[in-house]
Amino acid sequence: MLKEERQQTILSEVELHNRILLTDIAETLDVSIDTIRRDVKELDAENKLRKVHGGAVSLGFTMNSTRNQNIYKLEEKNKIAEKALTLLKPGSVIFIDGGTTCSELARLIPQNLDITCFTHSLPVASELLTKPNVNVIIVGGQVSSESQTTIGANAIHNLSEIKVDYSFIGTGYVDSFYGLTEFDWDIVQVKKAVIKCSKKTVLLSISEKLNSQHRYKTCDINAINTMITELDPENELLNSFRNHDIRIL
Repeated sequence: MLKEERQQTILSEVELHNRILLTDIAETLDVSIDTIRRDVKELDAENKLRKVHGGAVSLGFTMNSTRNQNIYKLEEKNKIAEKALTLLKPGSVIFIDGGTTCSELARLIPQNLDITCFTHSLPVASELLTKPNVNVIIVGGQVSSESQTTIGANAIHNLSEIKVDYSFIGTGYVDSFYGLTEFDWDIVQVKKAVIKCSKKTVLLSISEKLNSQHRYKTCDINAINTMITELDPENELLNSFRNHDIRIL
């Protein structure tokens, strides 16, 4: 495989999943980790992604990025966020997860909607602070420089002491049989706590992530009350999810 093809694969993966591990890409492309590390370093220098320890993150995943230029599949994520907005009512207490789709939801919340929103995401909190009627509460804990979310025991404990009407979460990977999975163990533990503190959990995911899986399991698909994609709810790509007790929007 040519270097250009290799680097395009790296960019496609980091754009789809927001974060990648060098070891995963090296295994997928059947090349050495050193080769992938060099590719990621070059892509970072070209300002196409951001190199982090052991992997890379998309530019759209960072607070200082230009939203319209760097968010992958922005139109699709915008459509998902618009669907999610229909679930919000005045007086609701909600949780919004980290990630670019969840950030789109935060951006689109109407200025006059009076709600309380918990989040462990710094970019989401920053977006919500522009909404005068949203009461924003950060779930404290250790801050991950890669995901820009709080993780660890403090975040999990803080989540155990609240109950929200809806949590809106993202995922790296989702499959109708394996459920929601991630490659980051710490992120999984926080997502488990989020689901546990929610009356209803809403998954926001672009359709490209359907039928994919990774190492660590967040939950079974049945733990999700509602799944929102950019697709029409009757699209055949969603057929495998219809056998589960889950609402599809």
